[in-house]
Amino acid sequence: MTTAPVDERVPLRRLVPLSVQHVLAMVAAPVSTVFLTANTLHLSPPRTASLLSAVLILCGAGTLLQSLGVWRIGARLPFVMLPGGAAAALFLQIAQDHGAATASGSVFLAALLLVAVLPLYARIVRLFPPLVMGVTVLLIGIAMVRVAAQLITGPEGHGQPRAVALAGLTVAATVGAYLLLRGVWRQTAVLIGMAVGALLAAVTGLGSFGSAAGSGFSLPALLPYGAPHFDVLAALPLLIFSLTALAEITGQTVLVGESVGHGADAARDVPRVGRADALVSVVGGLFGTSLMVTSAENIGIVRLTGVRSRFVTAGAGALLVVTGLLTPVSRAVAAIPSAVVGGSSLVVYAVIAVLGVDMLRRADLGRGADGSGAMVAALALAAGLLPLLSPGLYEGFPGWARTILGSGVVAGTLTAVALSALFRPWRSGEGTGEVVGAAGVREAG
Repeated sequence: MTTAPVDERVPLRRLVPLSVQHVLAMVAAPVSTVFLTANTLHLSPPRTASLLSAVLILCGAGTLLQSLGVWRIGARLPFVMLPGGAAAALFLQIAQDHGAATASGSVFLAALLLVAVLPLYARIVRLFPPLVMGVTVLLIGIAMVRVAAQLITGPEGHGQPRAVALAGLTVAATVGAYLLLRGVWRQTAVLIGMAVGALLAAVTGLGSFGSAAGSGFSLPALLPYGAPHFDVLAALPLLIFSLTALAEITGQTVLVGESVGHGADAARDVPRVGRADALVSVVGGLFGTSLMVTSAENIGIVRLTGVRSRFVTAGAGALLVVTGLLTPVSRAVAAIPSAVVGGSSLVVYAVIAVLGVDMLRRADLGRGADGSGAMVAALALAAGLLPLLSPGLYEGFPGWARTILGSGVVAGTLTAVALSALFRPWRSGEGTGEVVGAAGVREAG
């Protein structure tokens, strides 16, 4: 019986270098996400190192789970798992508004909601066509560009020239790496830009480094923000994200299945992917991380090398677990200046905003005789941008209303869902095909 390419067992001499390529392509996402989280929440270098260890271990464990599968958890496809950039943005929004313990509690609630709705995923996905997803992703990107800017300027918004210069040099290095490199190395442009920025900070004195001693192996700290606090209203941004994630999971599962010649069965594989995301996210909540999400961003390496085996990504997962346990590695990178992190984060989250614009473009805003798609997007963006541009707009409202309306992502997404459903009878062409076209949102990390 012929072994399918996705189930091919690759010899160790080929497995190791192929797995290293996957690690290089994906490691920028967890590193930049952890730095953004640490700087936003003002974590000390030792706590930052512990969080980075946790994220790398969880990325590795999630990649192993999706690649190898256990019972009905994991798709047994060459997926990798990352801390979602959009999910991290919402986690930080909740942490800033309600505290880190509430943000951790929100991760648990979102993961449980994802598991609960998986049997109904086909119906839920229809609530989030590309029009709605585009609005959500664009608002997340805009909100996080603002957070990234605060890493450069400080919370008061008064940036020092040397911090702005260091961030600008980091962005320039990232752009340079992206222009000059090819293949798998191009995918490490953010990581290279961050490394160059850190080097410039050390050489020029434009930024200062933290310090955290440590050697050998160690486990990350459990419940770093204390006992989780559960608040459904505060958790709304992540709860909505967990529902929109179903559209992404569906699209990415089909994309990877087709790319490796597996012929993914959405009814079977989407719930398996979702269960793995939820399980790793629950464990992540215990260690202070946001939702972990399965990503198809490494599919480019699969196409580049021609090796479709899921055991290659499993090898990458094992390497990530080992790296996460190496204390000197996590403690060394935890000391990078915040301006460097801010510059790298600007690139990452600006890309997310552009992905939202691209999704809106593909949604065909002029669809229908009345051009209702443009009206839906316009009003939803207005609802989402108002709390960003005028933070005190809802100060006089009750607490529950401030929580919903004061979150640009929540207000914009709910407006888009409601108006899209209202106008749907007058529009045509929205269906599951467009939902599959939403694949790739997670590729920004």
